[in-house]
Formats: sequence, structure tokens, C-alpha cells
Amino acid sequence: MITYKEMNEDELNRITEIDISEHGTLIYYFKDGTLAPTSEEWYRPQWTTESWREGAWTTLLDRGSIKIWGAFDLERLVGLAVYRPNLTKTTAQLLALFVSNNFRRKGIASDLLQYICRQTKEDGYQYLYVSATPSASAVGFYMAHGFQPAENIHPELYELEPEDIHMVKTL
Repeated sequence: MITYKEMNEDELNRITEIDISEHGTLIYYFKDGTLAPTSEEWYRPQWTTESWREGAWTTLLDRGSIKIWGAFDLERLVGLAVYRPNLTKTTAQLLALFVSNNFRRKGIASDLLQYICRQTKEDGYQYLYVSATPSASAVGFYMAHGFQPAENIHPELYELEPEDIHMVKTL
């Protein structure tokens, strides 16, 4: 049984408990205002303690207050969502959403996203922004949950992750 709880920033070092490894044969590019699926093999390896902090999203952890929700299988962290308020006056950011490989497609990411959306609304924001990995699984997940490619791409986030698909959900 999966349980969810709010975590503190000190617990982020547990993130390597999540097996983020994944591979696929389709990625998306944003070209001429549309999403363009492209056949391309890709692989994302499991994090090590050193490598998880190298991700571009981790440079944003120190900017403003964040909130973290974890999904647990007994005591093991199997999913994580990180919320960052104040991206703009009207927009908060889904800074990170990860679910362990063996726990995907069980509703955990959807549950974690609900926590983020609830917090976004409670904080008075109209929009939730995400820089999505360009994989078919990530883009498909966000599209199925009401995200659309961003018309106004956030320049700082684009600079950090230009290969990502920048998306927005209206709440």
C-alpha cells in the first residue's frame, strides 16, 4: 500500500531510493509551435548520490520556499513531487516529479500531481508550469492531465533545460 506525506528539504537526500531509470524510442521536440514526435532511442540511468544533484532542476531548489511530497512503499521512497511557488505572479512550478520504475502506471504520479495542484490553488496561482522530459511517457502523462505546451516559455527555465518540453496547466 502506498502512503503519501509531506517531506522536508533535509529528506531530499533520499531521492536516490527512487529508480528513475527508463528507456524509450520516441521523444518530442517543440518545433514551429507544435510538438513533433521523433523516433529516437534514449536511456536515462539510475541516479547515484552524486549524479542526482547534477540535474538542472536542482539548481532551483535554493530559490524560495519549496514543498515536497513523497510516496512510500512501507518506508521506501518510491515517488516524489517538488512544488515551487512564485515562478511568476500567476504561476507556480512543478519543479520535479519522479516515480520509481517498478511503481509506474499505478496512479502514484497522478496522486502526487493532485497534491501539487491543490497547493497551487491554495496559494492563489492560476497556472502550473513544468519543464517536462521530452519522453513520450512524460509528455503523454502531462498532456493527459491537462497540460499544454507553453505559449510563453519561461526564459530562465528554458536556459536551464532547453531540450525539455515546457508546459502549462490552467487551474
